Amino acid sequence: MLATQRRDYRLIALFAIVMLALATGAAGAANRVALVVGMSKYQTIPSLANAVNDATAIAGKLEGLGFQVERAIDLPLGELVEVVSAFSFKAETSDVALIYYAGHGVELNGQNFLVPVDVKITKPSDIGAQAITLKHLLAAVENARKLRIVILDSCRNNPFSDWPVQEVVKAGTDDFDSAHTRSLRKQGLAEPSVDKGTLVVYAAKDGEVALDGEGGHSPFARALIEQLPARNIEIGMMFRQVRDAVLRETKNRQEPHFYGSLSGVPFFLAGSDANVASLTDRRQAWGSLAPDQELQLASLAEEGNVRAMIGLGYMSLAANDKARFKPEKAFALFTDAAAKGDPEAMFELGKLYEKGIGTNQDVGKALALYSKAADLGFADAINDLGFLYYQGAVGQKPDRKKAIELFLQAADLRHPQAMYNVAALIDDGAVSGKTPDDAGRYLYAALRTGVKDVLDQLEVNPNQFKPATRKALQAELARNKLYAGRIDGAIGKGTQRSMRIAFGETVE
Repeated sequence: MLATQRRDYRLIALFAIVMLALATGAAGAANRVALVVGMSKYQTIPSLANAVNDATAIAGKLEGLGFQVERAIDLPLGELVEVVSAFSFKAETSDVALIYYAGHGVELNGQNFLVPVDVKITKPSDIGAQAITLKHLLAAVENARKLRIVILDSCRNNPFSDWPVQEVVKAGTDDFDSAHTRSLRKQGLAEPSVDKGTLVVYAAKDGEVALDGEGGHSPFARALIEQLPARNIEIGMMFRQVRDAVLRETKNRQEPHFYGSLSGVPFFLAGSDANVASLTDRRQAWGSLAPDQELQLASLAEEGNVRAMIGLGYMSLAANDKARFKPEKAFALFTDAAAKGDPEAMFELGKLYEKGIGTNQDVGKALALYSKAADLGFADAINDLGFLYYQGAVGQKPDRKKAIELFLQAADLRHPQAMYNVAALIDDGAVSGKTPDDAGRYLYAALRTGVKDVLDQLEVNPNQFKPATRKALQAELARNKLYAGRIDGAIGKGTQRSMRIAFGETVE
């Protein structure tokens, strides 16, 4: 009975705390990090005149916007892999992680490969061992806390599907000379599979080529260079302005394309509105935007942009702004976005039904929407469903087994609350098949998300966890080269210092 009471108190207390501070930034952590890759001097396939120029200019613009930029210029495969791996670790404690790649890219059997300068292909199957994939880049940014973007100025073609490389190079392309495009054959890259919350930007739509350009930069890079510093332009609108600029310059021959989607709070790279990125509550962040930003979102929403619809919905729920507070409008916007299949909209619409805001209260519809959003992999919905099953709710009896399944699912999607609570449940022996080592890994991952209350709980009250779990956390810190002390389960000053470093703080 005591163990059950301890477990219930620990879970409910954490939910109450973390809901107020989800994704709080770490003091001293790198707020914006970028990896800029430029590949021009290829050894066995045609060089690209402007790729390194583009990468260098983009890196400079990003540094001017406060990014910590890692440059990777004309690297062989081994060095490129090392750079991407190191960047991935740094990205975990940043708010924003962005990768820009300019160079050759090819598609083979639905897989997109980004080609280092030392590639040497004799048959199509060689490419897998001599290039990195788009999936590698997506994995490198996926754990950034707020914003994840991969930009490819490399909508290249697959030169290996029909004939040897030497014949492809001689053949050129159907519409453009190969010396002036970033393609070896007119097929382009394949459409990527991207999770919500990550944006992948192609310089040209999948299956199409991207021009290398004249005058020192590709058309796509030139548009980025011009638009990145634009003040008080929300990043979703900024990328659409890039698209329009490329269409104008290339006379509609090249159209940048966007895959996946941005989520969370609005984000501005430059200008006075950039401070909204520090806000963690979506409703508060969107609701704080000026009226002219609302007009920008409205224009995007008219094009069917789901993120804009959701942003306008949040704005309409700004309770501290009587002129803007229109819950019925929010209900309509979330309904439209949910109808387009967006899980975040389903989750927010479920909240309105659950609380009777902007519509009649209907807990049954709320639970159905939460379940649908959870089925689509929306971590907030999965976690909240777990909590509802754990404690019971109106029309929902407690089901601890189902709750644990949901908490595990949300934890594996790196939901901070869920990871901490799963560790607590494992520590109490409530999760079959999981060990203290698993609990330690979940606690370490929860620290990396940047939720301050997780760090506070572990520093102030570490003995809420058993010695085996505390040892496992120390071992995980040591495995990631953040701790060199004894694995003894004592959360002393050395372990606390390591936890703060894992969290993302700069520690003297």
